[in-house]
Amino acid sequence: MAIESAPNPLISTQKSSDTSLQIALHPLVLLTISDYITRHTLRQQQGPIVGALLGQQNGREITIEHAFDCLLEQVDGDVVLHQAWFEDRLQQMKDVHKVPALDLVGWYTILPTSGPQPNHLPIHKQILQSYNESAILLGFHPTAVLENSAGGKLPLTIYESNFEADDAAMDSGEDKEMKDGEPQLALKFKELPYSVETGEAEMISVDFVARGGGNATAVESTSKKASSKSEPVDKGKGKARATTGNEESESSKGDDHLSREDEELIASLTAKANAIKMLHSRINLIAVYLQNLPPSYISNTVLEGAESSDKQYTPVNHSILRSIQALLGRLSLLIPADSAAFEHELMSEQNDVNLVSLLSTITGSIKEVREAGRKFAIIDNQKAMKSKTERGHGGPGWGGSFNGVMGAGDLIS
Repeated sequence: MAIESAPNPLISTQKSSDTSLQIALHPLVLLTISDYITRHTLRQQQGPIVGALLGQQNGREITIEHAFDCLLEQVDGDVVLHQAWFEDRLQQMKDVHKVPALDLVGWYTILPTSGPQPNHLPIHKQILQSYNESAILLGFHPTAVLENSAGGKLPLTIYESNFEADDAAMDSGEDKEMKDGEPQLALKFKELPYSVETGEAEMISVDFVARGGGNATAVESTSKKASSKSEPVDKGKGKARATTGNEESESSKGDDHLSREDEELIASLTAKANAIKMLHSRINLIAVYLQNLPPSYISNTVLEGAESSDKQYTPVNHSILRSIQALLGRLSLLIPADSAAFEHELMSEQNDVNLVSLLSTITGSIKEVREAGRKFAIIDNQKAMKSKTERGHGGPGWGGSFNGVMGAGDLIS
C-alpha cells in the first residue's frame, strides 16, 4: 500500500476561477534558467538559485519574456534579495528593454514537485511589498528532468499567490476570541496554466542552440591544463630544446578548427545516426517480443504439445499485436509496388549523379591543365626574351656582339 504524502499547506485548496491569470512563456526564459542552473551546478556554488522574471502585464494576461539571476543576502536568518543590487540591476534591464517596455512580473527558483516551501516566502513577500503586488512564481523541478519523459510537459510550474483564510486556524475546532488587528489571512499559492509563445528572433536563437548542442564536447579542467602546460616534453638526446605541451598544442590548433558548414554537417549526421540507432533498437525489441510469444501466435502449423514445454513465454498483449500488425500494414506504402522499375529509376538517378560528378572532375582537370599551360607559356616567353636580350648585347662580354657584321678582309675579298 502506497503511503500518501501530506498535502502542502502553502497550496491553495480553492477551485480555480475563470478570472485567473493567463501566462505566456517565451523560450528565451527557459534557456536563461537552464544556463544559470548549469553554471551554478558545474561551479559548485553554494546557496539557492533565484532569478527575476521580466515581461508585460495587460489585465489578467502576463507574458514572461526575459530573466536574469539575482544576488541574495541573509537578513535575520531569512534569505532575501540584496535590495540595492537588485534595484540597480532591475533599472538596467528596464533601460535595455524599453520597446516594448518590460517590468518585473515575478521570480523563479528550484522547487520540489509538491510546491513552494516556507523558506521561499521571504523573497516572495519582499517582491510583493516592494515591486509587484501580483508577482508570480516559476518553479523549476530538477527531479522531473531526471525522469526523462519524452514528449511530456515542461519540468516547471507557475504559481500565483493570494491571501486566504488560514485553514489551520479554521480546522482547530476551538473557540477563539476575535481581536482587532490580528492577521487572519495566510499567503497561499495556486497553480496557473501557461502556454509557450515564440517570436522570430527566439526561433533563430533556439535553432542555433539546438545545432550547437550536437557539437558539444567535454573540456579538461583548468588544473589538468596547468599541469600539462608546465611539464616539458623531452625529445631524447640531441641539441633540440625541450618543448612544453602547450607549444605542441598551438601547432595543431589550426587542424582542430572546423568551419560552420562542417559543424552543421556533423550535427545533422549525428542526429540521423541517433535516429537510426533508435529505430534499430525498437525493431530489435519488436523482434524479441515476437520470438518469445507462444508458438500458436507465430505459426498456424503448430505440433500438439509444443506449448507444454518448460520455456517461459511472453504474456500475450493483443493491443501490442494490433499495433505491430498496423505497422507492418503501412510498410506497403513505403515499398513501391513495382520494385524492378523503382530499382531501374534509382540506378538511373545514381548514374546521373555520378556522371555530373565525373564531368565536374574533368572540368576541374581541364582548368588545371589550362592554368599549367598558361604558366608554361609565360615562363617560355620570359626565357625567349632573355635569350634575345643576351644575343643583342653580346651576353656576358662583347665577343659575340659583332659576329654578324662583315670585317675589312671580307670587303676586300
